[in-house]
Amino acid sequence: MSDDWVQQRTEAARVHAERLRARQDAEHAQADAMLREFARVAASRGLEPEDLQVKGYGGRGTARTDIRGWYLRQDRTAGVSTDGDFHVLTAPLTLLDRVRGVRPEPQKPPLVLGAGGKDGDSVDLAVALERLLPGWRAG
Repeated sequence: MSDDWVQQRTEAARVHAERLRARQDAEHAQADAMLREFARVAASRGLEPEDLQVKGYGGRGTARTDIRGWYLRQDRTAGVSTDGDFHVLTAPLTLLDRVRGVRPEPQKPPLVLGAGGKDGDSVDLAVALERLLPGWRAG
């Protein structure tokens, strides 16, 4: 293999990675805007938020959080706060976490919840939000 070929492949890989990162950033920005709008509409329409909990990996207990919002998935593994922040609600929990509670950091939201998981485990963010508050985008 020539040095030219190696340099071309390296440059092609770099360009591909940049394009992928840009596409992911655009998707995160779109999902973030959707969640923030949903939180605003949900509050204005009186959709009651609840205290969100984190589930331990493998079903090993739960821990309370200081986050109020809505669960996005029926298995309660993802949620949106009343501020529109996206949270993954699964973590390795210690006994101390289960007693004291945890503070999960907001994450970059996906447009598809559970993408790459088992068949039937993924759901479009728009569909999840529509389940919570039918017709929310109309207002």
